[in-house]
Amino acid sequence: MTSSTARVVVLGGGILGVSTAAHLARSGASVDLVTEAAPASGASGRSLAWLNSAGPRSAAYHSLRAVALDRWRTLAHREDLRHAVRFDGGLTWAAPGASHRERHAHELSIGYDSRWLAPGEVARWTPGVDPAAVAEEGAVFNPGEGWADLPTVVAVLLERFRADGGRLRTGAGPARVVVAGGRARGVRTASGEVLDADAVVLATGAAVPRDLAGLGVAVPEDTPVALLVETEPVGHALRAVLNTPRVAVRPTPAGTLVLDSGWAEREVVVHGDPLDGRHEVRERTVEGLLAEASRVMAGNPPLRAARRGVGPKPIPGDGEPVAGPVGAVPGLHVLFTHSGATLGVVLGEFTAREVLTGEPVPLLAPFRPERFA
Repeated sequence: MTSSTARVVVLGGGILGVSTAAHLARSGASVDLVTEAAPASGASGRSLAWLNSAGPRSAAYHSLRAVALDRWRTLAHREDLRHAVRFDGGLTWAAPGASHRERHAHELSIGYDSRWLAPGEVARWTPGVDPAAVAEEGAVFNPGEGWADLPTVVAVLLERFRADGGRLRTGAGPARVVVAGGRARGVRTASGEVLDADAVVLATGAAVPRDLAGLGVAVPEDTPVALLVETEPVGHALRAVLNTPRVAVRPTPAGTLVLDSGWAEREVVVHGDPLDGRHEVRERTVEGLLAEASRVMAGNPPLRAARRGVGPKPIPGDGEPVAGPVGAVPGLHVLFTHSGATLGVVLGEFTAREVLTGEPVPLLAPFRPERFA
């Protein structure tokens, strides 16, 4: 298909879906972006949104993430998103009895910018951290890492999408891919309206495996129910993303902090289906996150919760992204990944290219859905 005649429907209003729709519309395609609820109301609205390629991972995955960080810097410059996309580094240290020395050595071996800091050196490299909280062995600081305020970025991309002729349909409820003659032909919304298309992009976050299963395609998932807590505005000097043994912390453009942690995630009580059921967050969990965050912040400021977001966090079964055409359903492309924040911009670019040209992007070759067949 050609860019000027292609009709594409994108399902999903998070960073992956919106980025894909924006790239398609900019290339001249006729694009409908369909969201179940409001844009960025799912995982993109409750993400720590740490932009990184830290730690050990496959070489192919690291390469993709490295390119993704480049695209984030380009977007931030082009759209003047300095308030919502920051590259002020990431700081992490190990739990008692563990060490990050091997991680640091690995990062150095692949050329990833990684500095080993003694506790007393932390303040010189990245302000806002209590050195007394840092592990005695020291910490790893990655100067090239950053964070994004995804709802703000999604809103900017939607403005571009509309300016390029894209059509946004919000609050459409659960939509389904229409398959006829052995290929994807469009999308049916919850109201029964059918949007015809030459290609469909499925980027419905944690619902992707269920949506694909309805088409006879299996993609394993390891999706938990996650919790993100946002504080009230607080005076602080923190600029980097902190990943500590008990809490991850990042600043926001509004002067608040957002917090999450694996232990807090495991304390969420799930009633019914994780995708559609009710999620119960105990007050002790929220208070525990606030206390852990205060402990690692310079001056140990009192923190109060202003908002909490709870819901499924998309994670493929093998931990690596799922991106590209679905062989069993020609005309259908899928995006499903844990690292939606880091990969959001570049996967949108690459998916739009593959949809419109039919030419595979080599960097995506290891991440095709067919690997699970």
